[in-house]
Amino acid sequence: MVEIKRTANSRRRKMADHFTEQVAKKEALRSKGLRHKDETVWFGLGMMGIVGWAVAIPTLIGVALGLWIDRTWPTQYSWALMFLIIGVVIGCINAAYWVRKVRSRIIEEE
Repeated sequence: MVEIKRTANSRRRKMADHFTEQVAKKEALRSKGLRHKDETVWFGLGMMGIVGWAVAIPTLIGVALGLWIDRTWPTQYSWALMFLIIGVVIGCINAAYWVRKVRSRIIEEE
């Protein structure tokens, strides 16, 4: 096996390249932090709240509609349960839309 000897110059170049990469990463992180300095922990909690309400509102509307149908036209099937499931599905689709929208905005900024 042939052993390649590194010269001091190539070793120095490799160390300089590594140092330059580290500085560039830290600068990119710093500039990203300056752009998003108003987004604190409360911003993240607020986003979780938006996603939660995006699921909760359609679910509650579905249950209310199902209970109204059950009281108005009684049948052997539970409309409240059916509309509960439909509301959860619609809410999850809605939440996925919001998460995808925010994620794409974050990716565009990078």
